[in-house]
Amino acid sequence: MHLTRRQFAAITLATALPHAAGAQTPEASALRDALNYQLWGSEADHRAGLTLIAERGTPDMAAALIRALRFSRSRRGAIAATLETITGQDHGTDWFAWMLWQEVNPQIVPHPVTVQFTRDVLLQIDPEFDVFLRPEYLDPAETRIRFEEVTWGGVRKDGIPSLDNPAMIDAGAADYLRDEDLVFGVSINGDTRAYPLRIMGWHEMFNDVIGGVPVALAYCTLCGSGILFETQVPGFSEPLVFGSSGFLYRSNKLMFDRDSHTLWNQFTGRPVIGPFVGRDIALRQRPVVITTWAKWRAANPGTTVLSLDTGHRRDYGAGVVYADYFASPDLMFPARVDQAIHAQKDYVFAVRTTGAARAWPLGAFAERPVINDAIGATPLVLLGDPESRSARAYERGDRRFETRDGALVSGGETWRLTEDALVAADGTRLPRVAGHIAYWFAWNNYLGDLATVYEG
Repeated sequence: MHLTRRQFAAITLATALPHAAGAQTPEASALRDALNYQLWGSEADHRAGLTLIAERGTPDMAAALIRALRFSRSRRGAIAATLETITGQDHGTDWFAWMLWQEVNPQIVPHPVTVQFTRDVLLQIDPEFDVFLRPEYLDPAETRIRFEEVTWGGVRKDGIPSLDNPAMIDAGAADYLRDEDLVFGVSINGDTRAYPLRIMGWHEMFNDVIGGVPVALAYCTLCGSGILFETQVPGFSEPLVFGSSGFLYRSNKLMFDRDSHTLWNQFTGRPVIGPFVGRDIALRQRPVVITTWAKWRAANPGTTVLSLDTGHRRDYGAGVVYADYFASPDLMFPARVDQAIHAQKDYVFAVRTTGAARAWPLGAFAERPVINDAIGATPLVLLGDPESRSARAYERGDRRFETRDGALVSGGETWRLTEDALVAADGTRLPRVAGHIAYWFAWNNYLGDLATVYEG
């Protein structure tokens, strides 16, 4: 995800310096020009601008220079030298390293011209970004994330198109799928569906109605998480419909709702920039599982599955989308992570409830496919399979479960696994708990200080 030649040209060869309306102090105007000169000015103006910033000697211009460093071509060395002057740090021209430095230094409050400069840059890439970047939404007091950490993901608004009420076909007609292909499996009120990852990787979002419940699957390929949210929010007359904004925060996609163009954190299901910030909104999660097509179809023979007829031209072949990224241990965009326990792209199964959050390394299920544990005060039983990237969680009350001769057993009684609940022979049901798979870095970065991690 890098600037195309045309997009670089739009930024580096523009002759007019973009300015938003509104009065500014002489110093702010001069600093904004100094920043714009880094991408659009003459060589003399570029160097004079850096001199002005360096002579101020304060780190509040660092965020803007880090932004300029990413999009500059020939001027990175001079920009990096100025960053070193005002911060006392030396990360050279490595934009990735500077972003990580910025993440752990929230005490450095960016100068107000940083927001204006960022708008200038991003609107050159796609003027439609303006619906997300209205100045009144970007006041630090009005956002729930640090705007200086919002990065461009390499695509325009809706450049990764959502699938809205996509066509589904019977399982028997899905001759394009291999048994080992992974799918997102969803079952609500008896309506059972499969959404293959090899298709969803190109779209990262579907909006659908399953079992009469409006839902959206927000799939962040970069952080390995597909989270199913209910989209009928209390207080709203219609379900929200979501798309991909083209922006990232700590290597996690920012989705947006088409009603207000508020930006939402895909990982938390909460609004972070825009009109809905300040309203007490959190999308409710629904259970979803990743598993192989063969296992999903065997357990749910009546399932339907996403059709290849999506209305978009993409190569939906197996192992095509994001193949290099999935095979690499590295991240594509900056995000800090504690790798003392787990590698940044190890998979975990994550569950969040009111007041508690807990993650189980997917590898823990290799030796123990049934784990009796708890989240907060709620006892859970978790069933996982690292080979198919699968995990499910159910409430267990005071029972303990184990596998015996391939069956799930508690106290000598055999239980049947369904997508809604564990069911005993007498009809007793233990409800499923919503959870999802994610890369360790995403879980640790967003919830590391608030969550616990299974170490069994």
